[in-house]
Amino acid sequence: MERQENNAKKYYTIDLLHIVRTLWRKIWVICLAVAIAGGIGFGLSAFIIKPTYSSTILLYVNNSSFSLGNTSFSISSSEITAAQSLVKTYGEILNNRTTLERVKDEADVDYSYEQLSKMIVSGSANDTEIMYVTVTATDPNEANAIANCIAEVLPVRIAEIIDGASMEVVDWSVPNDKKVAPSITQYTAIGMILGALLSTIVIVIIAMLDDRIHDEDYIIETYDYPILAKIPDLVDTDNKHYGYYYQSRASSKNEHSSQK
Repeated sequence: MERQENNAKKYYTIDLLHIVRTLWRKIWVICLAVAIAGGIGFGLSAFIIKPTYSSTILLYVNNSSFSLGNTSFSISSSEITAAQSLVKTYGEILNNRTTLERVKDEADVDYSYEQLSKMIVSGSANDTEIMYVTVTATDPNEANAIANCIAEVLPVRIAEIIDGASMEVVDWSVPNDKKVAPSITQYTAIGMILGALLSTIVIVIIAMLDDRIHDEDYIIETYDYPILAKIPDLVDTDNKHYGYYYQSRASSKNEHSSQK
């Protein structure tokens, strides 16, 4: 019975107060990690990652009846859901390989079909029958040229596929010198957060793995053993903690020789 009780008392405890104290003593490490990680994020966004620029065109989906194969569609201004579905259809036609190959030839850019597809985003503007097409590239003039070529190629391509369908250009794109990515503020903030988080996790893990006896309270609370005596730390006279006093062999020999 006594052996079972001793085994029942064997469990792992986490000293939260010790972890908090360790974090407070190592606050300078956390601050240093925040500064370094924030600097890395700032350097990446400001000097390493190439900035990107966007140009946008607006196209109007005509409200007219048309047929696609054996299916007829009737689009009116009151049928917003149908118009949004039509915009999605036009978006799929835009991302078609044949359409993008024509755009690439018209714009005279050296991109593959897959690369050009990743640069283009389209959708319905504010849940209306206006379709927006945004092109993002590392050169603002190149993004503008590709967007305007889409405004020329896409209506023709849609008219070839869907009988009676047409699109009108609402707004042509212009070169936009304001970069859209990367955000220096965002990268710096993310770096600082990651630095604080990672350094805190490392310090907490080290504190949890530290099984040394730091003071008498730890012995009383953990093992429930009485404290018979305390040995002051003679190495560091300013330290109020108690611990074992030890000397290396070299220092002991020097001390004996000086006494002689």
